[in-house]
Amino acid sequence: MNNFGLFVRFTLKDGTGADFDALVERTTAAIRQHEPRTLLYACHSVEGEPDQRIFFELYADHEAFEEHERQPHTRHFLAERTKYVTVTKVDRLTPYAGKYPTEAMK
Repeated sequence: MNNFGLFVRFTLKDGTGADFDALVERTTAAIRQHEPRTLLYACHSVEGEPDQRIFFELYADHEAFEEHERQPHTRHFLAERTKYVTVTKVDRLTPYAGKYPTEAMK
């Protein structure tokens, strides 16, 4: 399995959740349309933590992640998120076992 993943936790500025979520909605629409090698891009709110968001990202390989980072919609998200985010914690993941979407196993 050559997949590459990220687990990202964003801590948002108080009261910015709706605007951040709208930015994420626009970004994920472009990811679905333009990034076939981004296998999973799942964005979550955290129960009981209104200023926390967690993303789980799974790419076909590290090259697919690098292509994702070069996309105009990703670059826009990275620039705009600073309006809403106080802390970003990123864990880079190398999957080795589990249950993944069918495309992830190719």
